[in-house]
Amino acid sequence: MPAVYDMLSRMKAKVDAGRSILYQTARYVDIYKALDDISRERKLTPEERAEQKKYTRLADAFTPLAKGMNSEYANQNAYDAIQIHGGSGFIMEYKSQRLYRDARIFSIYEGTTQLQVVAAIRYITNGTYLTMMKEMLETEVAEELRPLKVRVEEMVKRYEQSINYVKESGSQEVNDLLARRLYDMTAEIIMSLLILDDATRAPELFTKSAHVYIRMAEEDVLGKSAFVTRFIAEDLKYYRQMPIE
Repeated sequence: MPAVYDMLSRMKAKVDAGRSILYQTARYVDIYKALDDISRERKLTPEERAEQKKYTRLADAFTPLAKGMNSEYANQNAYDAIQIHGGSGFIMEYKSQRLYRDARIFSIYEGTTQLQVVAAIRYITNGTYLTMMKEMLETEVAEELRPLKVRVEEMVKRYEQSINYVKESGSQEVNDLLARRLYDMTAEIIMSLLILDDATRAPELFTKSAHVYIRMAEEDVLGKSAFVTRFIAEDLKYYRQMPIE
């Protein structure tokens, strides 16, 4: 039973964290689109133009994270739902089989997950996401959530080290191979910060998910950081496509 609890709690945490980044992205899109609408009726003030530029950039940066990660989480949760139901989950009498088939398209249409990585990578390498993370870390959290915030702070440090390592490699091929890992780290840290904020505002709804998600993200971020910072250009030969006879 503990294994099932772990699986269910991770599924719930992914839903809550995914919702957090979706709502934040929608907020940025709503603001810049509202300013676009106003600009068609009258000239924007300098302050409004600055806001329009800021929120357009934020929407552009967050959209590939929200789309890519929620698509992947939909697939993972649908897969786990089948696993929890066992053989019954695969038969037509259960909804999980339909959700499992439907979820697969999410990471393909309107831009595959790999295309979301391509869209996000420039914001990773130019430090946009890192700056956002550091700004978000300045937000106060509930006292009982501070140990979780300390975990996220350590993840941000590892993330910054990973980015600097890749940039210092000077190899585009290394950059391309490690891009997906940097993307996953980026999204998981930002979602950790967002769900921390949600748990501070609505502890009865999100505290459990914050604990589960941040531990899950920590496991992934620290592992990917170790992979990235130990990768050397000579390792590329193991990943290049082998000839097919």
